Amino acid sequence: MSHDGIEKAKLEDLPRILQIYASARKFMKQSGNPKQWGDSFPPESLLVKDIEKGQLYVIKDDTGIHGVFAFIIGKEPTYEKIEQGAWISDTEYGTLHRVAGDGTIHGIFDKIVDFCGRKIEHLRVDTHEQNRIMQHLISRNGFQKCGIIHVLDGTPRIAYERLKE
Repeated sequence: MSHDGIEKAKLEDLPRILQIYASARKFMKQSGNPKQWGDSFPPESLLVKDIEKGQLYVIKDDTGIHGVFAFIIGKEPTYEKIEQGAWISDTEYGTLHRVAGDGTIHGIFDKIVDFCGRKIEHLRVDTHEQNRIMQHLISRNGFQKCGIIHVLDGTPRIAYERLKE
């Protein structure tokens, strides 16, 4: 296990990962953000692909897996077009996607940003306008709001970027 408790997800982690996403969807609904992931996002097929590509990570401690996220270095197709603003830099970047925790560990997003920022200093992330909690965490971690992007189903997301000075 890596020193920060973050490691690549394996197929045998999938049942636990699916539980975490289910509880995250429930929490999003309860906190006024029912639309971002609806009842079924992310689908199992997408998570399997993420695992096979080595881009899904889990956050673990002695008691098990408590968080999950995808981290993809390279172009994010939905970020090609940004409205009501602009990206700060066109250099290669890593995108944080599908971030979820089970609520038992605090500071999960901070850990994720730290982990990803050590792999590549240029990071991007997006979230739903109703996801106030995530917006707060993103801003607190040094990301700047850049504009609006649209995800594959056409719905808008607030897009953020972080560059190391």
